[in-house]
Amino acid sequence: MLIPTSVELVDRARNDLRIGLPICLAHNDENWLIFSIETISKERHSTLSEDTEFSITAQRAKTLNITAYDNDIGRFKLNKVKDWRWVKALADPADDLKYPMKGPFEPIRKGSADIHRMGIQLCKQARLLPSVLTQKIDVTNKYITTITSEDILITHQNENITNIVSASLPIKASKQSRLHIFRHKNGVEENYAIEIGKPDRSIPVLCRIHSACFTGDILGSLKCDCGAQLNEALEQMGNEKNGILLYLNQEGRGIGLTNKMRAYSLQNEGFDTVEANHRLGFEDEERDFKIASDILKNMGFNSVRLITNNPKKIEMMNNNGITVVKRIAINVGKTAENKNYLATKRQKSGHLF
Repeated sequence: MLIPTSVELVDRARNDLRIGLPICLAHNDENWLIFSIETISKERHSTLSEDTEFSITAQRAKTLNITAYDNDIGRFKLNKVKDWRWVKALADPADDLKYPMKGPFEPIRKGSADIHRMGIQLCKQARLLPSVLTQKIDVTNKYITTITSEDILITHQNENITNIVSASLPIKASKQSRLHIFRHKNGVEENYAIEIGKPDRSIPVLCRIHSACFTGDILGSLKCDCGAQLNEALEQMGNEKNGILLYLNQEGRGIGLTNKMRAYSLQNEGFDTVEANHRLGFEDEERDFKIASDILKNMGFNSVRLITNNPKKIEMMNNNGITVVKRIAINVGKTAENKNYLATKRQKSGHLF
């Protein structure tokens, strides 16, 4: 069958937004063009009509001192098509001082926010800043990827994972280890499981859920404790001669490496890690730990001894069919450079130390 499935169409739409193309989103007998504010070019911006709307998250709206009347997002009329740089500054806090917002903004309070909400979610999944331009159209364009709200629903429900390949991989922590590659059918990134030894599936396995951290795991960044936690967890599993380390591609608490670097830039201005995420338009936590429970169940596990300081991981595991019988604290990697970061995790994110 040559016709793309719903999952394939949504994945194509995310990629189009990432490279600056608009997509068409059909919902309730209406067709809407969706542009990512981050990636829209000056040339495409010049084609916008005067009835174009812009939407941002409630967190970003708070930064701009405007009210988000749809609670989680805010919709506003663009009115006259503003200067391209002014529009780009709606999304990117790096330009908040260079291009101060000059209102008044005209909020949209009537009608459904579903289209705008779905557009923002697609941007998040594409690891873009969560802000969109929307424009209602009468006729679809065959050159523009068109998806429906039903396509998005089907993609969301199609969360089955497949173990693509597994292979022996001797590592420093243990020569008896295997690397498993998992791929979701809904188009999200691949995720990995490192299996140390041959854990008994009938008893709680020693487990660490680790989100990818390029700066900490690879570069040895002193701004976080991620690399130290990764190595400590693997060492514990090596000493016990069994364990499962899940390595999830959810960099920067789920916002991606580019946005994480934007957050670091804001931290250099004095904002803490949570405040920086909010200024970008993200929540404190954008990760989905259900992926971890899906992988564990696929591998035949139903209970774990979890190495973590994050109570949200425990809650998510217990809510999705994996019983956490014990929490094992992990207190390593403290530096002068990450003192404030660790304090914020404890005070604002509820981490246990």
